[in-house]
Amino acid sequence: MKLNQIERVKKISKADFISQYVKNQIPVVIEELTEDWPAYHKWKLSYIKEIAGEKTVPLYDDRPVNHEDGFNEAHTSMKMSDYINLLEEKPTNYRIFLYNLMKDVPALKNDFLWPDIGLKLVKQMPMLFFGGENSKVFMHYDIDYSNILHFHFHGEKQCMIFAPDQSKYMYKVPHALISREDIDFDNPDYEKFPALKNVQGYITNLKHGEMLYMPEGYWHYMKYLTPGFSMSLRSFPKNIGNLSKAAYNVFIMRHFDILMRKFKGQKWIDYKNEKAIQNTHENLLKEAG
Repeated sequence: MKLNQIERVKKISKADFISQYVKNQIPVVIEELTEDWPAYHKWKLSYIKEIAGEKTVPLYDDRPVNHEDGFNEAHTSMKMSDYINLLEEKPTNYRIFLYNLMKDVPALKNDFLWPDIGLKLVKQMPMLFFGGENSKVFMHYDIDYSNILHFHFHGEKQCMIFAPDQSKYMYKVPHALISREDIDFDNPDYEKFPALKNVQGYITNLKHGEMLYMPEGYWHYMKYLTPGFSMSLRSFPKNIGNLSKAAYNVFIMRHFDILMRKFKGQKWIDYKNEKAIQNTHENLLKEAG
């Protein structure tokens, strides 16, 4: 895989952000966007434990998708205080994924500012994500194809991202938003997954307070280098084609996949994983002529 470092700026004007990055669908890290937020000074794991410690939170681990799992269904749950204690004690695969903690703890809304950066952000959906040292978020893209502003707090997180035009090399699982889960994107097996040699993407390490702009439909693989947490703000896709893909994912694909899991069980999951290899290798042969 060819991975280029994501461009970085300390600050940027609304006009430049839109013209240089959003219109061109190019990622960028803005390093100092949050420095005037209360969250920049307050958002550490100890603060989250203090303000939300009694809340029961959904947890995910890195087990492969199973036909008995619901769509984005959590694997277990525990109190936030116990989870943060676990993060601080030792590495763990348990993560909090796509959790609207601010719905349960409204005071957190006072700690950040909605960035005036030229994107119309969805105000109802400030999602939080937590992870322990070396925990990983599998390679996927978001169901709604949104433009994402991804802010990181407390520690350091590695982000590996790929544009939608790289999907043909990504071993995308049909009727899903993921690549094959047995691919180790930190150390790919190019003999088993040769198409990955053709992939071109981006990589960066986000530190406390930094924001990564991920354009519409970008694949992303995240690894927590230290315990920490992130917040995503989103703006619906501007590209009409991506808007229609998002509608298909939300209203058709998701429900079809749930139905097939119910009727075919694990055979459906196995079939999709096989098709991911077959489809990708067919694309390789076509390109080779």
